Amino acid sequence: MSDSPILFMRNVARRFGGTVVLDDMSLVVERGSIHALVGESGAGKSTLTKVLAGIVRPDRGIIEFDGKTATIDSPNAARKLGIGVVLQQPGLFPERPVLANLFVNREPLHNGLISRREMEARSRELLRQLGLDVDVHAPLGDLGPGERQLVAIARALLENPRLLLLDDPNSALDQRRSERLFAVLRGLKARGMSMLYASNRLGDALAIADQLTVIRNGRDVLSKARQELTASEEAMIGQLRQSLFPLPFRTLPTLAGTLRPQITVEGLGGGSLFGVSLTARAGEILGLAGSGAQDLLALLFGLRKPRQGLVRFPDGDGLPRTQTEAARRNICMISGERGNGLMPDKSIAFNMVNVVVGARDWGSRWYSPKAARGRATRQIEALRIRSAPEMPAGSLSVGCQQKVIIAKWLEIGPQVVLLDEPARGIDIGGKQEIYALIRQMAASGCIVLLHSNELSELTGLCDRILAFHQGRLGGEIAGDDMDAGKLLKLIISGKPADENRRSNRESVA
Repeated sequence: MSDSPILFMRNVARRFGGTVVLDDMSLVVERGSIHALVGESGAGKSTLTKVLAGIVRPDRGIIEFDGKTATIDSPNAARKLGIGVVLQQPGLFPERPVLANLFVNREPLHNGLISRREMEARSRELLRQLGLDVDVHAPLGDLGPGERQLVAIARALLENPRLLLLDDPNSALDQRRSERLFAVLRGLKARGMSMLYASNRLGDALAIADQLTVIRNGRDVLSKARQELTASEEAMIGQLRQSLFPLPFRTLPTLAGTLRPQITVEGLGGGSLFGVSLTARAGEILGLAGSGAQDLLALLFGLRKPRQGLVRFPDGDGLPRTQTEAARRNICMISGERGNGLMPDKSIAFNMVNVVVGARDWGSRWYSPKAARGRATRQIEALRIRSAPEMPAGSLSVGCQQKVIIAKWLEIGPQVVLLDEPARGIDIGGKQEIYALIRQMAASGCIVLLHSNELSELTGLCDRILAFHQGRLGGEIAGDDMDAGKLLKLIISGKPADENRRSNRESVA
């Protein structure tokens, strides 16, 4: 058995309603290897992972694990086989301590009682390897998205799985933590662990993989050892990595007139923000980068109370006091943290109308399935979501889930669009579609503010970018200065690059 693949799948199929998600999908994962699964948003990567994790049952097909036919009809069945999993939405418990999240339903016992000492001992070295320096007795909800993702990875590794399923594991990680994760995965491979690595970051997947499978429309269209890829096969994969920004935003027509609505901010402070003044105009995408940018969005949406300052929106009023007030004033907030904006167990239709039904102050506020289906059908067609209105939102790919979140805000006819890493964790094809929607919003006359930690995303999409340094506005770049390197220097120092050089010359002199 040692020479046989750890996993063999043949002709696996799965449909949700009338939507075919997996169609005669086949896959072979060799022992002690990292096998990358790549494809566009909606290709079927997440569904395939859930089939192997026992979360979704296939309609047909054969699965063999360790040389034997396997029926994986529950997460517990997968666990007994030795399959560990890290999903994009890993099912953590924010109100419980970090340590409790690491040992869910498998806490070690001593004399019949849960042994926290053993839990700490077993997790200490692994957390160190992952670079996760946190108080394991603090609530998980106190951690940031990246740290929570590392907790999910650590939880899976503590089970010592024979096959580890990783569904876009570093979507919430910065470059340093991603590199640390890759080092850990390579070390696990050296010790004989097998991994299936589904990723939306194609460069990462290609860099870490021994074998690679391309999935398109639920089918495997290419499966080969990484070093055996031909030039033509590299070109086919490269089509998935084509430029995210084929057209600069400034070439798009705008419907906004010369007297454009705008937001004016004067001396605003709140959270980590201090004395910020700016103007955001309709018809442009204003980028926000650095420490304090997220607090600015929270203040503008009524999620945080200001300490000082004045803000005036296009309707003549100041900051909204609540999220509901913001929605009623046509101010929307779209975040890459999909757990805050999506109800995965509810239908697509229900998700798409919950804002407009709850926020409007006219007509009936009761939920109407017929009206919801009509709205959802229109948005599904407009946003090219491959599913039916009655399907659970959680059955969609991550990219399509984000489209559902965008669609529910489009239903209120937003005038101000606040975006907090809206394309985080989404693959190349999905990102392109999200970026196109953002451009459409600006071109139709919306005021768009975009925060992102991916500097290339900001320089590729935005007309202007404001750089924040330690909660204060450090400067602005636009036009020919739209360069990720210049932006990074401005974020780090709070000064333009030429001013930094001048200061260095003066200090030397």
